[in-house]
Order: sequence, then structure tokens, then C-alpha cells
Amino acid sequence: MNADPSTPGRAREEGWGVASDAGPAHRSVAEVRPYSSSQPAPQVVLVGRAMATFRLALIQLQISSIKSDNVTRACSFIREAATQGAKIVSLPECFNSPYGTKYFPEYAEKIPGESTQKLSEVAKECSIYLIGGSIPEEDAGKLYNTCAVFGPDGTLLAKYRKIHLFDIDVPGKITFQESETLSPGDSFSTFDTPYCRVGLGICYDMRFAELAQICAQRGCQLLVYPGAFNLTTGPAHWELLQRSRAVDNQVYVATASPARDDKASYVAWGHSTVVNPWGEVLAKAGTEEAIVYSDIDLKKLAEIRQQMPVFRQKRSDLYAVEMKKP
Repeated sequence: MNADPSTPGRAREEGWGVASDAGPAHRSVAEVRPYSSSQPAPQVVLVGRAMATFRLALIQLQISSIKSDNVTRACSFIREAATQGAKIVSLPECFNSPYGTKYFPEYAEKIPGESTQKLSEVAKECSIYLIGGSIPEEDAGKLYNTCAVFGPDGTLLAKYRKIHLFDIDVPGKITFQESETLSPGDSFSTFDTPYCRVGLGICYDMRFAELAQICAQRGCQLLVYPGAFNLTTGPAHWELLQRSRAVDNQVYVATASPARDDKASYVAWGHSTVVNPWGEVLAKAGTEEAIVYSDIDLKKLAEIRQQMPVFRQKRSDLYAVEMKKP
């Protein structure tokens, strides 16, 4: 098992996750720092002096209408997070674009493309695993809400297209139809690191428990959802859904939101959050631009799964959640 945390993982669609020896652990910490330039059942197997704890950073970025500025500032945040010991870093949903159906066609680009090339370069520069939030992606005449993941050598490890589109109508509060311009993805995506296997979802995907269950069945210990809930759904369900997915599947759940801009046509809730497998909120941002840091403790996860072995207790003779074969 490779002990070098800079060794890239690979996109995985099946199997169980293994955490390997990946260097000295950071002390346990959960904190939020506003940005400044100075600053059969899923198993968890710890091999030797394994990296039982690693630092995760969530970047709550203030999104502007200028794509190049968004990308440049995102890269500055990523570098800051790396200097603070983050090994896995996530950007928010639509980090390079305002969120809205009228913006998606204008800001869409290929993958690889201008924005993702910059992410590849900064991931390699900082030797980190970088979850690139999401961007509007254009492919073969269709638009997708897509998350690209890069390894410490800059390699594209995974690409996930949002499978559940945000089409809602809450009378008197909010109506939104992503399907006006976007197409849904049709596959799951996980990737391996020397620390754990990571599962991906985007925003509205978090409402669908089956996606999280399948990721957990595939051995994920961390689920990351770049997301932009709003001022209607955010206060009602943002934290509730994260804690539910964490407890249901005995995994860590992290959400990376854009910072709130009250002048935007779509106002994001903010409050990027990390929740542990017991349902406890370890770190949570406010509404402002910030970096959220939290150390992910895989020993804690293993203890919870041992104490309450729900995976072994599931009644597979009565029910099952399975991915359909293509």
C-alpha cells in the first residue's frame, strides 16, 4: 500500500475503500477561517501507522459575473487551504459562474477546458486532491452541471454530472427549473485517495438517499456535495439533509456552498458544513466568504460502525438499494 499522500487515486465505480499509511496526522480540529492571503459490509481498514485523520477544506467562494476572476480567486483559496494542511479541498457548486438557467449556456465550457485546466494546475502545484465544485459543462450540444476531480499530479480522477436536476415550485417563494437548460447525468462517481474513498453528489442530489446509500455500499467514507441551497430550502433542509445522510450511512458528509450575495438573482444559503457519522456538525461557515477546515477521523468512523453495525443488520432478504445495470 502506497504511503505517499501525493500519490493520485483513481476514479472507481465498484469495490470497498481502504485507508492506507499516508504520513503524519494533524491534530483533531474543526474550524472556520475567513479568507486572508496570510492565512460485504463497507470496511475501514487502517494499515500500519495509517493516516487515520486528514484535513478537509471547503471553500465558500463569493461568485461574481466575471469567470476569470472567479477562477483566479478560487485558485488563491486553494493555495491558502493547502498551506493550512488540507489534503482534500472542495469548491462550491457553479464556482466559475453565477447560478441560473440564463447563465449556464453563456458560461459553459468543455472538460477539459479553461477553468478545469487551471484546477488541474493548482492541484498539482499544491499536491492535493481537488474537488472542483461544479461548472456548467458543454458536451455534444448538451449542458450539464458537472464536478471534475483532480489528483496531486493534476490528473483528472473523476467527472460527475448532476443526476437529479433542481426542478421545484414552492408557491410564493421559489420556482426553478434546471431542466430548462441542463441535462441530467446518468452515472455515479467515486474516487480513491490514500485516506479513504470519496463519493460525489451535487446539491439537489443530497435529497435522494439512494445515491448516498450506493456510495456507502461501494466503500465511501466521505460524501462531498458542492451545493447552492437558497433562502427557502436552506434554513429548512440544508443541515437536516446532511445529518440524515451522515447518520443513515455512517459516513462523513461535507457540503461546499457559494458565499451569500443578497444582490444576486439567485441567493445562496451559504453555511458550508462538515458532519460526522454520528450526525454531529464539526464545522460550519456563516454566510460570508470563508474556508472551512475539519479533520476527518476514520478511527471515529470505524468505531461508530462497530458499535452500531447497521450494514450487517440490513434485511437484504426483504429490501435492497441497487444501481441498475447500464
